[in-house]
Amino acid sequence: MKYLIMMFGSQQDYDMLAGGPAKGPAWTPEDFARLGEFMEKWNGALVESGEFVDAQGMTAPVHARRVSLRDGVPVVTDGPYAETQEVLAGYTLVECASFDRATEIAAQLADTPHPAGTDLGRDWYVDVRPIADSRDHLDD
Repeated sequence: MKYLIMMFGSQQDYDMLAGGPAKGPAWTPEDFARLGEFMEKWNGALVESGEFVDAQGMTAPVHARRVSLRDGVPVVTDGPYAETQEVLAGYTLVECASFDRATEIAAQLADTPHPAGTDLGRDWYVDVRPIADSRDHLDD
């Protein structure tokens, strides 16, 4: 079965990555290198095990647009959204034997490198959800 592992972040996280104004330390080239090495190793292990399907990172929330309907007319709101602290930062799609295995894979992201002294004031987390590949899976 396929599982979507969703990583979350905030505009503040993106600001820190870009070295812009943020409530935490900016990422150094060494911080980026550690993150890149970690992600390359993590993704590589999934490729080697045959569980990797796809992975993508998302641009900063400031580049997002929310589309809704009001009286049948599309309304477009540019991000980021004050009512939303965290947004989808990226995802990894895996195909593995069980929900427990997908959870084990996702748990490895809890050790993702970040700059020393970073205190985001929240816990780091990822969500894992099974992919419904048929209507029958919607009821499970």
